[in-house]
Amino acid sequence: MSMIKSRKHHAVAAIAASLSAPLWAQTQTAAQAQATDQVLPTIKVTADKDVPYKVDASANPKLTAPLLDTPQSIQIIPEQVLREQAATTLAEALRNSAGVSTFFLGENGSTNTGDAIYMRGFDASSSIFVDGIRDIASISRDTFNIEQVEVVKGPSGSDVGRSSPTGYINLVTKKPTMDDSFSGSLGFGSASFKRASIDLNRALSAPGGSGTAFRLNAVVQDNGVVGRDVVKNKRWAVAPSLAFGLGTETRVYVDLLHVDQDNIPDGGVPTIGLPGYTSPDTVAPIRTVLNTAAKVDPSNFYGTTGDFDRVHADMFTVRVEHELGNGLTLRNTTRYGRTAENSLITSWTATQAGLVTPNQNDPTTWTLARNNANNKDQVNTILSNQLNVTGKIKSGSIENSMSAGLELSREEQQNWLYYGINAVVFNVPGTTSSGSYPAANLYAPNANVSGYQRLRTGASTDGATTTAGAYLFDTLSFNDQWMLSGGLRVDHYRTSYFGTALVTATTATATAGTLTPTSLAISDSLVTGKIGLVYKPLANGSVYVDYATGAQPPGGSNFALATGGTGNSANRTDFDPQKTKTYELGTKWDLLDKNLSLSGALYRTEVSNGVVQDPVSLLYFQSGKQRVQGVEVGAVGQLTKRWGVSAGFTTMNTSIVSGPAITSDGSNVLSYTPRNSFTFWTSYDVGSGFLVGFGGLHNAALHRGTDGAVGTPKQVDAYTVFNAMGSYKINRNFDVQLNVSNLFDKDYVAAINKSGYRYTPGAPRSYKLTANMLF
Repeated sequence: MSMIKSRKHHAVAAIAASLSAPLWAQTQTAAQAQATDQVLPTIKVTADKDVPYKVDASANPKLTAPLLDTPQSIQIIPEQVLREQAATTLAEALRNSAGVSTFFLGENGSTNTGDAIYMRGFDASSSIFVDGIRDIASISRDTFNIEQVEVVKGPSGSDVGRSSPTGYINLVTKKPTMDDSFSGSLGFGSASFKRASIDLNRALSAPGGSGTAFRLNAVVQDNGVVGRDVVKNKRWAVAPSLAFGLGTETRVYVDLLHVDQDNIPDGGVPTIGLPGYTSPDTVAPIRTVLNTAAKVDPSNFYGTTGDFDRVHADMFTVRVEHELGNGLTLRNTTRYGRTAENSLITSWTATQAGLVTPNQNDPTTWTLARNNANNKDQVNTILSNQLNVTGKIKSGSIENSMSAGLELSREEQQNWLYYGINAVVFNVPGTTSSGSYPAANLYAPNANVSGYQRLRTGASTDGATTTAGAYLFDTLSFNDQWMLSGGLRVDHYRTSYFGTALVTATTATATAGTLTPTSLAISDSLVTGKIGLVYKPLANGSVYVDYATGAQPPGGSNFALATGGTGNSANRTDFDPQKTKTYELGTKWDLLDKNLSLSGALYRTEVSNGVVQDPVSLLYFQSGKQRVQGVEVGAVGQLTKRWGVSAGFTTMNTSIVSGPAITSDGSNVLSYTPRNSFTFWTSYDVGSGFLVGFGGLHNAALHRGTDGAVGTPKQVDAYTVFNAMGSYKINRNFDVQLNVSNLFDKDYVAAINKSGYRYTPGAPRSYKLTANMLF
């Protein structure tokens, strides 16, 4: 449980410290302690309350009103919920947000790595932010240094510039404070799960000093994946942070983050035997046999032990805050970040060509071809500076709560390309082939194989986006009942792309390849905004209507461009930015003496200028229009002092207004989007040191995309899983916690790829035992 603090507590602590501190500290007088108290910020304390699930305000300075009065669906997942659930990754944290998950396994033969998040029908992987600054790198983000996860739904162009049509995710990191503390955890669990983490905070200045503090968060983890062979996740990370001037008018935060991951990635499992599977083979006897073939063991691994996914990430951030007086605060944030990912995932195919059945009556002879080396060698960098001023200004009877700022950034992505399996290798003396892997047995694959030689082709791509943006947000309070919130943003961007492609000769005697360069660029301006009217029938409730827009230009999410007019790419330079608009009608209420927050909204999002592919010509056109609409409700807070709850429900009714169907069965809906989703978590303090928790997640059936594959499952069935937790507080410093995931051992499909040949099995029942300490 979080502790309640006030200015008075700091003053008492300063005097108490002077009585027991070393000689240099004993010279601090009561007058100095009183002076210290006068410069510390006031934290309002309302009675004796502890509401660890409920967060009243976003850490984002662009949101100019408390959540109760903000006309938009926003969910904040606090550290307390993550700790109770033993959620160690962003993907696990987002299970607390209805309709937000990793439903998509990958494109064709490729497999996603990192956080591949879908939100309200659209890919939001390029709309993940850390303390308000974009973090587009391909990485599985850990929660060890996260204070809270903010999920902002609806187009947010005015908040963050180019973005996903349906929102963004902002991770708020931990910062140093003037309170000495230490916490740590040691965890063990299923699939050889091992994890240790620490959170150390120390005040470095004496009472009455400059307010200097240091914080160190670190984690190390090594584990397999429950229910999967060979796959593993191994990482360590450290995040030191220094703060100067705490409790004064000028504060400086210096943050470092280093993450190192060494994983064996998961390429998925064949969908053979799943509901909806029929053989793609056109030969009648083989087709008949495969249609009734048994489901493969979901623990099977079809890659090789040579597969890997290594990620090295560094982030350096400096934030300066200064009180200008008259209620105005100036902030400046500078960040440099670099993430390098190098991975190899051996892809396989269950198509007619790749699935071999030499003896149709003996399934032990059936094999899958390991015929594709899915290589990624990518570096993402960002250099960003954000200047922001916030404050409240009263003009007559109207109070303005405003936020204005300027943002400059340069993001770059470099990729190096590799030869595939059985490819002819050029420009490498003495090398004629990159080799291949032996086929994998369908029901008993062997990962301990070799044969493929990983070599760069010499081709590469280099894309960069430079952005200069300016924004203004304002919440006008006309009286106790009426408020008007609005925001406007103007971005000028330039995306450049340089790539070299390996063009091979067409003759059988070819011995050399040619690298052909391509250089492209686009530049334009984006204007996005939002406006919302809020009516407060009572002080603890609001009813609102909101309209917001967003935009995503070609290459805005992947830094890739293609020549205009050719029709063979979704990133053509002659395409206009994709446009989004959302309408929302909602209400929010703080009940039970402001301990419980309830929210509900009707929303409708329309996307125009969508890039679609003609199923016959396979050319791309910008004539697509999509729509997603539904209901979103939520509840978060305390039902009693002992009973906390966090729950959400959403419906997502999607449709293709214009353009070809994008699902495998031709349904007029968006792919990878369950029609409804429900999530909840609740915990109860039963006394005598015992705390119990219980939760669940339900996702309705969803349709996969299409790439012309036939015979594979066209949708993923609905599923519901339940989780439980129990902890015992041994004393004020130690507790132990047991988490059980998938309590009833539900068998389900967590994600499926575009062709439908591969899927990720949902994790079976698993356990984590964690020992926590707090000083």
